[in-house]
Amino acid sequence: MYHRIMFPVDLAHLGVLERALQVSADMAAHYKAEVCYVSVIAGTPGQVARSPAEYEQKLKAFSEEQRQRHGQRVSTKVYISADPVADVDDLLVKAADEVGADLVIMGTHLPRKVDAIMPSHGGKVARQTDVSVFLVRPPRA
Repeated sequence: MYHRIMFPVDLAHLGVLERALQVSADMAAHYKAEVCYVSVIAGTPGQVARSPAEYEQKLKAFSEEQRQRHGQRVSTKVYISADPVADVDDLLVKAADEVGADLVIMGTHLPRKVDAIMPSHGGKVARQTDVSVFLVRPPRA
């Protein structure tokens, strides 16, 4: 049913993605699908890497760790943006098409009042693509 799962990842926030990462690994195993890890980053130095090339190397190393841990096929794609916060939704929609995803699995937060003003990335991706989107919330405290 699913052949390529796109998983947006921010290497600076891996701790909050653990549950979603497990879901994507489980789905990939069930459907024998590839997981494509996608990041949207600035072209300037950040807390994870000093350059886009270094970030891409770290994303590839992360994907390889996931492959070894879960036994799934993996790939990566990095998008560079002058303003990642403003562009992330559009670039994730573009990425879903470019990587040939037929499922997007995203970690998300518990609903908050501010979501009425600033909707979640997952909601925007779901509205703007014809790809299925699976939002994984963190466990309740």
